[in-house]
Amino acid sequence: MSIGYFAYFCTPSKTMADKIRLLPDVIANQIAAGEVIQRPASAVKELLENAIDSGATHIKVIIKGAGKTLVQVIDNGCGMSETDARMSFEKHATSKIRTTEDLFDIRTMGFRGEALASIAAIAQVELRTRQHDEALGTLVDIEGMKVLRQEPCQTPEGTSIAIKNLFFNVPARRNFLKSDPAEIKNIIEEFTRISLAHPSVGFQFYSNDHEMFHYRPGNLKQRICAVIEDIYASQIVPVEENTYALTVTGFVGKPEFAKKTRGEQYIFVNRRFIKSAYLHHAIMGAFDQMIGKDSFPFYVLFLDIDPKRIDINVHPQKYEIKFDDDKLAYTFVNLAIKHALGAYSVSPTLDFDQEDHLNKNRTFDQVPGWLQGTGNNGGEQNPYTAETISSSRKPIDTREKSNMRNWETVFQTQVPAQKQDTQENLIAPNEDDALLHKEVALPYQLHRRYIVSHIKSGFILIDQQAAHERILFERYIMQLAHNNKSSQRQLFPQTIELNAEDTEIMREMLEDVNALGFDIQEFGKQSFVIHSFPSDIAAGGEKEIIEELLEQYKRNLSISKLNKRENLARALAHGSAIKPGKQLSQQEMSSLIDELFACEKPYNAPSGNFTFVSFSLDELEKRFENK
Repeated sequence: MSIGYFAYFCTPSKTMADKIRLLPDVIANQIAAGEVIQRPASAVKELLENAIDSGATHIKVIIKGAGKTLVQVIDNGCGMSETDARMSFEKHATSKIRTTEDLFDIRTMGFRGEALASIAAIAQVELRTRQHDEALGTLVDIEGMKVLRQEPCQTPEGTSIAIKNLFFNVPARRNFLKSDPAEIKNIIEEFTRISLAHPSVGFQFYSNDHEMFHYRPGNLKQRICAVIEDIYASQIVPVEENTYALTVTGFVGKPEFAKKTRGEQYIFVNRRFIKSAYLHHAIMGAFDQMIGKDSFPFYVLFLDIDPKRIDINVHPQKYEIKFDDDKLAYTFVNLAIKHALGAYSVSPTLDFDQEDHLNKNRTFDQVPGWLQGTGNNGGEQNPYTAETISSSRKPIDTREKSNMRNWETVFQTQVPAQKQDTQENLIAPNEDDALLHKEVALPYQLHRRYIVSHIKSGFILIDQQAAHERILFERYIMQLAHNNKSSQRQLFPQTIELNAEDTEIMREMLEDVNALGFDIQEFGKQSFVIHSFPSDIAAGGEKEIIEELLEQYKRNLSISKLNKRENLARALAHGSAIKPGKQLSQQEMSSLIDELFACEKPYNAPSGNFTFVSFSLDELEKRFENK
């Protein structure tokens, strides 16, 4: 390229119009609002934090239409002057930051001055506020950053902010909001976090003119038991660890009360709720060998640390922070939990007189049944028994035809990540096909997790949990479609207590849950009674099944776009399926294989994972070649 050619294209032309312009304030504020205010719960969080910073001792939250119609927060805090009431809606207007050094010594909940400006850009806002020593207060009515009126008014001491028609001028954003139950769940989650962080403050919560929560001022233990109704004082132990770097206080649940659901794990740093997989790992490490791998302990922990040692300005919603020494925080949290559990004699004891590996000698009775030539399951109760399989089978002629059709496609369909059989190994439909499933009547378990079964072209390796999930998922979908449920009545109904978030989810899906064979009725504020449960679920684990059902349902909401019934069927299938470690008899394994290949889509579990992989004889021979 010649110099002249380069200069022609790179030298600004006087006739070319400038392209870079400043965005209008309205558009800039709407873009900023997308970071700070993502949904009604975000607005609730920001208003509650402002109320806490005002020194309020009582806060009332009023919600209508899941926050889409109205979000109102009323406090009895210090209130604002006429000038401050108007200035509070300006971008980056704050009373908490004066110098650069103040950014590294933040002890308040809010500090950026973004919340009210962002809310005012995308909603209709009415602010009423009065200082304690003033006779009259101030009313500010603002819509889309445009002040409609500002005038004196009669109002109680403190501040009331009403947000109406959130995203009224950004309809595309409003369309991305979830269903009302999902948005209410998110709002309750934020309300719960703030309530736990400030037990000395009284809180009330109203949804569509119905009072859902009323928390009176008290200490942390009282607030925990009030907020999480299925947690009792006898189930938690206090944590208190004072170090030169930070202080760790709060409560953790005893290992025997660990649940299958997440959601009752809270970490606060300087009274600010944070999400930290790193610190969660430290806490779980303290419970090592005391709870199951798929169980989650309860904890509400407060870390008090010098603000100069953390950076809280790394996330738009301030959910994440940075420590100047992550490893130090990890170690102190882990040790604080261990000391708390040890002080209350709930940590495992160690026998120093005998090494652990000496207790691991297996007896012949512990050898898997397939090595003994028997189907003994070691006395374990198995939710996938021959009786439950036979009780839910299709008519024999239809099932056998479907079974044969899927068995044939094992050899004819290319399964991802597997080698396709050659044409010579394909099984042609003939009279021998009717005996194919009988040739694999002697499967065996591998590590109590996989089922090995030979076929004419080699063998298949079945994931017993994934296969059972596929079977149950299709069964539940069919039951929901045709209201064909099979239940077993409990002699003594069980009562389960749920937290506020899970209560709303259970109410939302209760009708469909009962259509699957449960008979669960609401009993009290956050309680449910289980009268019946599906016949293919083993007795004795109903509460755990419900907990895992809720956990999977919530997880599916965040990772997939399933409709409610598919989500429910997938969640219950995952919770009810046999898990790794369950020993199966040969009859149970054979029945599981038959049921799998009678499914409409036998190749994948509802999650998408493969239910089985096949290995051909040619592939095995090549693995043994030394070339």
